[in-house]
Amino acid sequence: MGHHGRVTVPAGPRTDITAPGWPAPTVDAPVRGTVSAPGSKSVTSRALLLAALSGGGCVVDGVPASRDTALMTGALAALGVPVEMTGSTGERVRIGAHDGFRGGDGGAPVTVDCGLAGTVMRFVPPAAAPATGTVRFDGDPHARERPMATVLGALRDLGVTITADGNGDALPFLVHGTGSVRGGTVTIDASASSQFVSGLLLSGAGYDQGVTVRHDGKPVPSQPHIDMTVAMLRAAGVTVEDRSTGAGPDTWRVHPGPVAVRDWAIEPDLSNAAVFLAAAAATAGTVTVTGWPVETTQPGTGIVPVLAQFGARVETGPGGLTVTGPDHLDGVDVDLHEASELAPTVAALAALARGASRIRGIAHIRGHETDRIAALATEITELGGAVTETEDGLEITPRRLAGRPDRPWHAYADHRMATAGAIVGLRVPGVVVDDIGCTDKTIPDFPGRWAALLAG
Repeated sequence: MGHHGRVTVPAGPRTDITAPGWPAPTVDAPVRGTVSAPGSKSVTSRALLLAALSGGGCVVDGVPASRDTALMTGALAALGVPVEMTGSTGERVRIGAHDGFRGGDGGAPVTVDCGLAGTVMRFVPPAAAPATGTVRFDGDPHARERPMATVLGALRDLGVTITADGNGDALPFLVHGTGSVRGGTVTIDASASSQFVSGLLLSGAGYDQGVTVRHDGKPVPSQPHIDMTVAMLRAAGVTVEDRSTGAGPDTWRVHPGPVAVRDWAIEPDLSNAAVFLAAAAATAGTVTVTGWPVETTQPGTGIVPVLAQFGARVETGPGGLTVTGPDHLDGVDVDLHEASELAPTVAALAALARGASRIRGIAHIRGHETDRIAALATEITELGGAVTETEDGLEITPRRLAGRPDRPWHAYADHRMATAGAIVGLRVPGVVVDDIGCTDKTIPDFPGRWAALLAG
């Protein structure tokens, strides 16, 4: 069993990703294989937090042994929650029983490392607000540039004392817990991230008055992620009102009450699985992802109609979801507002297509791990592609691409930019990704998994 507040992470086999640049493999034959995708990052982060908010005494199975998982379990451990990871690569997390989150005492705060995990920096501060003591939040250098004013302002409106420790309403900052939060109603602009809504909803049941969140602004991106949050709260016995129960549009109400102690099973991460399915689409191959859920709230399921628009054949069966790529990729016109995390994968395929493509509805991804719109435009252009940044996305006109011996494909410390480079490299010799290691954020040992798929 793990010790109180300590994370035990077993060592597992790894592929060496410390070299200064990863040559993306190029194939001259269709890719054929079967993939078991790691667990969903989005479901995992919510399940771990809900397990901790319930008071513990439960397990979360099927978690990905990724950096984001380690950051979330590390955050919980810092708040005094007993956490133990078991399995060859930590696929099971046991949350031990505890009597509530604890911050620092005697004037010294405990510190939560958010890394570059949006779920940690947006979900954990609302959960730490009812703690006793002070909690300091910080993260990677780029994390200090990510939007946080919305969630911090909302917490202040709900009665939480927060002091900035750095550059205004951004990381680093201090949450001064007094053992309870008044709660109530807040109106926010969540058009930059659905995580602002989810973070408040996940912890609202522990506030004295619960929480009512009203969004006022442009449409919230990735609405399915909020639906996921609501569904998981209800599965944990929390009463939540939303548009499906008459709360009105852009309004969510969480009633105060206990979070039920229960075990959680994590389904495969469909956005990460999309990367492997893209290998089939790009090479006229056939790839099956096992365990594809029949029903899901994950936005990543949106890859299915997009791949069909590219010309791929998509089939579901008892073995999972299978994609067979076409002889050539057609151009696409897609709105990814509800599944913007797919944009790098879709852009990589669009760069390999015969016809022009337009990706719309993704203006908010400029505030993700990096400005993904600018990053995709830059990297595809540097290989010889023709890309135009629009107000809310990208227009990509395919041209013959070629690797640059003098310049790698830049990942910008962004896991999805790195995997986009791997997809392009399937058909473009000489693509070298400068930081494939950042894929550990959500896909453990991506180079090893990629190599195994390409080897059939």
